[in-house]
Amino acid sequence: MSQSGTLERLEQTIAARKGAAPDSSYVAKLNAKGLPKISQKLGEEATETIIAALAQDRDALVGEAADLLFHLLVLLNARDVALGDVLAELDRREGVSGIAEKASRKS
Repeated sequence: MSQSGTLERLEQTIAARKGAAPDSSYVAKLNAKGLPKISQKLGEEATETIIAALAQDRDALVGEAADLLFHLLVLLNARDVALGDVLAELDRREGVSGIAEKASRKS
C-alpha cells in the first residue's frame, strides 16, 4: 500500500470527526475535553515513543510513532493549523543547517 498522502488523508478524517458526538469518535472525545487533554495525550505519546526507542524495540517504536503523529495531527486541527503549513515550514528549512536555523529564531 502506498503511503503517499497518508497524513493528508488522516488530517481529513480528523477534521471530519472533530465535531461528531463524543461517544462516536475518539477524535471528537478528545476535542470535547479540550486543548489541555489533547496536549496531555500528545505528551504521553511522545514519552512512549522515546521509551520504545530507548528499549530498541522497533515494532513498539513504529506503533508509538504512529500514535504520536496521530495525536500531533489532532492537536494541529484543534488549533486550526493545517498540515500543509507545517510541511511548508519544513520545506523552508530544507538545506539550512540546523544550527543556523536555530540561531535565526527569535528568542
